[in-house]
Amino acid sequence: MEGVTTEMAVALAILAGAFALFVTEVVRIDVAAVLIMVAVGLTGLVPPEDLFAGFSSNAVISIIAIMILGAGLDRVGVMRRVAAFLLRMGGTTERGLGALVSSTVAGLSAFMQNIGAAALFLPVVERLSERTTIPVSRLLMPMGFAAILGGTLTLVASGPLILLNDLLASSARNLEVEIEPYGLFSPTPIGLVLTVAGILLFAVAGPWLLPRRTPARDAQRALPDVAAVYGLDRRIRPYRVYEESPLVGRQVEEVEAERHGVLLVAVQDGDGLTVAPARDFTVEAGALVGLVGPPERVDRFAKAQGLTTAESDPFAVLRDQEHAGLAEVLVRPGSDAVGRKVRHLRLRHAFGVSLLAVYRNGELLTQGLRQIELEGGDVLVAFAPWSHLARLAEQRAFVVLSDYPAEPPRTEKQGWALAGFALALGLVIFTELQLSLALMVGAAVILSTRVLTPDEAYRAVSWQTVFLLAALIPLGHALEVTGTAAWIAQGVVGASGHLPLWGIQLALATLTTAFTLTVSNVGATVLLVPLAANVAVGVGADPGQFGLVVALAASNAFLLPTHQVNALLMGPGGYRVADFLRAGLALTVVFLLVLVPAVNLFA
Repeated sequence: MEGVTTEMAVALAILAGAFALFVTEVVRIDVAAVLIMVAVGLTGLVPPEDLFAGFSSNAVISIIAIMILGAGLDRVGVMRRVAAFLLRMGGTTERGLGALVSSTVAGLSAFMQNIGAAALFLPVVERLSERTTIPVSRLLMPMGFAAILGGTLTLVASGPLILLNDLLASSARNLEVEIEPYGLFSPTPIGLVLTVAGILLFAVAGPWLLPRRTPARDAQRALPDVAAVYGLDRRIRPYRVYEESPLVGRQVEEVEAERHGVLLVAVQDGDGLTVAPARDFTVEAGALVGLVGPPERVDRFAKAQGLTTAESDPFAVLRDQEHAGLAEVLVRPGSDAVGRKVRHLRLRHAFGVSLLAVYRNGELLTQGLRQIELEGGDVLVAFAPWSHLARLAEQRAFVVLSDYPAEPPRTEKQGWALAGFALALGLVIFTELQLSLALMVGAAVILSTRVLTPDEAYRAVSWQTVFLLAALIPLGHALEVTGTAAWIAQGVVGASGHLPLWGIQLALATLTTAFTLTVSNVGATVLLVPLAANVAVGVGADPGQFGLVVALAASNAFLLPTHQVNALLMGPGGYRVADFLRAGLALTVVFLLVLVPAVNLFA
């Protein structure tokens, strides 16, 4: 084996420095990546024209496009529906939800790029965290790792497996041997074992391996649970009003005055849906009314008025926190609202807001609300669609204390969002278009149909992830062009030549894991599959099987946040490098211990 050249020594020093920066976190990880890129450029290991090529690489552009696609699906409410479905199926426990989400993402990753599956489910997991109070850091990492594991399920699920047959064919010609190509589902049994092992690891040991951390969130996505703070029941119960009901022909103000604590917040009749009907609104026969209040009072009211529970629920949209909810509104001291009775403000008529309670000096007032004379500093606890609350926030007399979405989901754009995603996925699976271009076609549909505004699309991209990946690409390139990667590989394989076949396979898998974390999974595969085939022929083993070991081990990328999926989740999960070292080390060991026997059993 040839000695170490000056360029190789420099590349090794930069690699060691990169590990030191990542582990110590002296600077933020994306800043560390930029420093590494600058060092590679200043030492001349990579030509200047190639140094910044990472910013236009297929991987980075693909990530930008899939983030826009995911944000588009989230903006129109698709991801909210997926989250609701998973909640119904998996319950609210950390183990149940984690296993269900991980299984779903792994299955999706079997037929699309793992970064795409992870990016699409990122908003789903965030919503699940909000609705169950499970820290998002406990759900995101297992989901991301499952997306990577899903890349082992089919021959089109990841770059290394896509390249495998071509690399083996080239090795067969060079070695003058026959190597049978693998079929689409050849790695599926092995991938299933690996995926199940990974999911089980976090189901059993997740409480000890995963951090419990709540990252900083966008205020619009961190809505306070006002109902819990004030002990109010905010569920809207739908009831049908029949001809014989005493409610028919009566006005809202009259009805509510007689039934303290029960509010009529919405009506569905021949004129459509009316939210926060005005006090002089008259209830008609055949209408559906939405009632809010303590359950026992609502039940008594419905029985007294001859109402029956509605078979359909037109008010479901109002229970979605992206459309409507409870909010705290402060009465500004010195404003013209001070000294006026609530009924004179006509909150329903003017703003479409239903008042549920007034909080004053530590006391929650819920009786005789319309007759309460407001004081400066009073907090109005109100129910409203967010678009209506925005109108109230424009009044100088009030200060809305609660964070709320500036806009409801653009549900009318769901068709376009799904069309953009389906088009992109179809181009990826059924055409030869480059991945980044295929995904950008979908992103262009999202933007041109105004599913997202340009500003929203820019905000949807995690630029920390973009800089992290783009800045690390030159380091992998430097390790390859200087011969450093080949020198390391030859040394490791040479040292393991005396081992049994499974020992050599384990050494190859471990070496591939190390290269995947530093060079790239594709770079590691291109470099090591031919080497593995040579070793297999030399020891009388199956070169195809050894090549498969390398291609599968290229998915063992859990130890550092240098993989695309891990980098994507760093910010949203509030993770640190130490978190990946702890959880990733456990999964890395499990992966290696399962991979070798699984390949020998099924391949």
